[in-house]
Amino acid sequence: MPARHSEPALPGAPPRREEAEAVLVEHYPRLVRLAYLTLPPALGRHRRVLAAHRVVQRALPRGPGGREAGRDEAYAWVRGRVLAAALAAERGTRLRARACGLPFVAGLRLFPRAGGTDELGLDRALSAVDAAARAALALRVLEGLPPAAVPELLAAAGTPAPHDAVRTAERLAAEQQGRAETLLGSGEFDPCTVQTRPTDLLRRGGGRRLAGAAVACAAAGVVLAAVLPARGTHPPAPAAGPAGSAESGAALDPRQVVRAPRDAWAHASRMDFTVWPARGARDHDTALVGRALAAWGGAGGGPTGRVAVTATPGTAATPPDRSPQLLYAGDADRAAVVLLYDGARVARYAEPMSGGGGAALDVSRADDGDVTTAAALVVSRAAGSARYLLAPWVAEATGRDLLRPDSPARTVRVGGDGVTDPVRGPAPGGPCGLWPVLQLRSSQRIAERHAFLLSDLGDLSPVHLTYTPPPAAGVSARSPREATSGPALVSWARTACALTELRGAGVKAVNNWAFAQQDMPEHRGRATWVCSRADTWSGPGRVMVQVQQPSSSDTAPGTFAGKARNTAACGRFGQNVVAGLRWRSPAGHWYLLAAGSRAVSSISTSGGVRARAGSRTLAVRAPATGSVRLSARLSTGGTLQGVAPVEPVP
Repeated sequence: MPARHSEPALPGAPPRREEAEAVLVEHYPRLVRLAYLTLPPALGRHRRVLAAHRVVQRALPRGPGGREAGRDEAYAWVRGRVLAAALAAERGTRLRARACGLPFVAGLRLFPRAGGTDELGLDRALSAVDAAARAALALRVLEGLPPAAVPELLAAAGTPAPHDAVRTAERLAAEQQGRAETLLGSGEFDPCTVQTRPTDLLRRGGGRRLAGAAVACAAAGVVLAAVLPARGTHPPAPAAGPAGSAESGAALDPRQVVRAPRDAWAHASRMDFTVWPARGARDHDTALVGRALAAWGGAGGGPTGRVAVTATPGTAATPPDRSPQLLYAGDADRAAVVLLYDGARVARYAEPMSGGGGAALDVSRADDGDVTTAAALVVSRAAGSARYLLAPWVAEATGRDLLRPDSPARTVRVGGDGVTDPVRGPAPGGPCGLWPVLQLRSSQRIAERHAFLLSDLGDLSPVHLTYTPPPAAGVSARSPREATSGPALVSWARTACALTELRGAGVKAVNNWAFAQQDMPEHRGRATWVCSRADTWSGPGRVMVQVQQPSSSDTAPGTFAGKARNTAACGRFGQNVVAGLRWRSPAGHWYLLAAGSRAVSSISTSGGVRARAGSRTLAVRAPATGSVRLSARLSTGGTLQGVAPVEPVP
């Protein structure tokens, strides 16, 4: 066996073919795992399994010639060939599954065995980095190469920035807290021990029973385990979901849903849906969970007919390509409910327990959650209220009305299964007379009395509300914080009703940023400029700027100054903003008001009004008509355009 700390394969003559064949046969599973980890996750697990075998099988030198080499040298040369081919796949090289004797079974798809929540989390992390970083992690952790050898090998394989890849790999390894080797060596990343599922079971009418299939894993002698259930035992796996994903069949066996340990959250390095245990009185009801999986796979309806499927904007309703994690299965408000998570999306399946009506499936993005954004999911809705399944780290649940910032929070009862009593939600239409929100507090095992607000906007995940205070002299730029303080509650009392337009938009979090304060003309007090940024689960954000003028009412809504969609403004990657509006004083005089964030050094206007102020605020007399364009100069030397043109008053 070659030493774990073997040297990288440098360019040079290949070894003799028989020597290369010998090390390939002996270490075939090891090489295929390296190829599988490096290949693009976008291929899907079935195609990636086949591509990994093809890459390794094509790594042998061509022709009978070659230099005489030792076993370690031959292995290093073959490994270098495998690595180069797998890295090339991400740069656009096409890998045809059936070419050159690649293992192929008609009518079946192949998948590595699904792991647990830790393996799922690592797989998600690997999908978020490039091929070179994945390869560097495999070389360091599985191949055991010393740090200096990895960038040399990556460079020889064509990686343009090998040291960056190594640094990313080191970060990934550190995040696994010493478990990286165990996780990478698990069945989740083993393309030589796989399961099979059909590609066209429904199209063939289910007339034949499909028995298990065993395929030789090339010359390594490793068996591909076939675990397809017999017809009639469980809901059939569909040929493809709504988007034609044939690989979804592998995820539809209710006996293989992932279940996180009860106390996984208390020992995890991150807080998201991967550490939620399966809860609910029916979490072992295989028939119910099977119907939910079949519905997600597009295989048919619930007990009363076809399933109505909806998805939030930016979310694909396609079937999962792996066994999802079971979060909940139980009864709520006269419906049987199942909540599932596939690492990127949450699906809620509900079927009526009696009476008319069909089953429904709602799918929503839920990746990159944290203590707050993965703290609750809607279980059921009825009569303007919702029941929530709370995260296992939530120690206390209360409710409050955003439009009454001085009113105390009220206790919300939570059952032993983590489901709340009905919590009233904001009215979907009509007058905005109240805006109920959840105020949750996390367990001291993960955070010291960390309280935060969540608002229901009609999606499966309630929206996290935060607040950034206005800038202060001598104080560095402030970051968003929980909206539970007095000033934050007052700011949200004047903004809450504007959240209505975000209903059903797949919003993850909204931050109220008080980016500037301005003395109003004619001694009308001090106003606060607020930019409310809504970030969606799918990525795009939208902003709304308003001016909150002095008022005797804590709930007086602000005056809109501009809106923008698909923008980075007012967020982490758009930390500067300038906006303006027309304002009419009580005396009947019209003004153009404008304000910018901390880094703005001057503001200029063009169009219907031409003016300039060498500060972060501007207030000039202006006509009520004529469009005005705003721009600002930054203290860093750059320029900035207004969130939106200042429109004339209608």
